[in-house]
Amino acid sequence: MLLPDRLREVWGEVDAGRLSHEAALAVQEELLADYRTTWCAALMLDGEGDLRTSLSREIAAYYAISDLAEVERRCVGAVATMRREWEENIDPQQGASIESFYQSPTLVYDLMGWHSLQDDTGPLAYVLGLEIARARQVRTCLDFGSGVGSGALLFTQAGIKMTLADISTTLLKFAHWRFARRNLPAHFLDLSQSALPRDNFDLILAMDVFEHLADPVDVAERLWQALRPGGLLFARIHVEDAGAHPQHIVRDFSPTFARLRELGFVQIWQDTWLWGHQLFEKRED
Repeated sequence: MLLPDRLREVWGEVDAGRLSHEAALAVQEELLADYRTTWCAALMLDGEGDLRTSLSREIAAYYAISDLAEVERRCVGAVATMRREWEENIDPQQGASIESFYQSPTLVYDLMGWHSLQDDTGPLAYVLGLEIARARQVRTCLDFGSGVGSGALLFTQAGIKMTLADISTTLLKFAHWRFARRNLPAHFLDLSQSALPRDNFDLILAMDVFEHLADPVDVAERLWQALRPGGLLFARIHVEDAGAHPQHIVRDFSPTFARLRELGFVQIWQDTWLWGHQLFEKRED
């Protein structure tokens, strides 16, 4: 049973009066602790004992910053900096302008800070995705919108052949550096220059990507083409208050879900408890 389903059962026992709130919290923390251990083991550098410090050291090494406190300052301020960069420089009606936003180094600080799990457990959805991949004997996986490559590092160390794809050359270069530093293999695909290969992947990850897309309906079709028959799409496709994240430009996903159905994507599972991801299978008549 996948973690969100297990937790839904646990909290159902609380609602039924058969388990205390405190006991349910203890179970939840124990289960999430296992996920945290898996995530930290995949990302921390040798000799490091703290995830955030390890991630900060990677940033410092890449950008030749001698002061870890400066890295921390940039990570903490990344959300506000990105919002300012968007508001000052980006025309949300122009695709090229939107794509230029994702070349900012600020995204490295933002994503690495988020992956430290200091603010929330959302990145642990990659561990959930890995459980699904193992259960379905996935051999090839595309991380679409791969960012700084943390999820791909997790999957690669589990023996899955990874392709990292992003429109951000900045993020791809940083992810490539992280893989090279660990002597791990992967394929890197710059989506501003290259198309996705057809019928190539057993699993596609699209983790918090769709809300950033200028044309999510078109992307749905491209992901369909990239999957092998019977392949899986593991994604979180959701609308949230733009607020501090004006780069979350999609406000209505009904056309995207309609296109997914038209193409032949069938939802076979959904996380209704923790992070809200959905699992689709590519089926062809």
